[in-house]
Amino acid sequence: MAIKKLSERPNRRTHEIDLSGPDGNAYVLLGYAKGYAQQLDMDFSIIQKEMESSDYENLIKTFDKYFGSFVTLYK
Repeated sequence: MAIKKLSERPNRRTHEIDLSGPDGNAYVLLGYAKGYAQQLDMDFSIIQKEMESSDYENLIKTFDKYFGSFVTLYK
């Protein structure tokens, strides 16, 4: 899993999202997911449906499921 505490953040630049800031907003995360899905030629409607199927924790877990291999989420 690629969801870590903000205090564990390294000093290098990678694809990372600080969930405690404005990028952690559910609508922003959906926007990132849409962009990444398009870049990876994935069906965003399936991902969106899964992300929106429950609460915020489900949304970030689903985001991590699909994009966690190259995006690190910080709480």
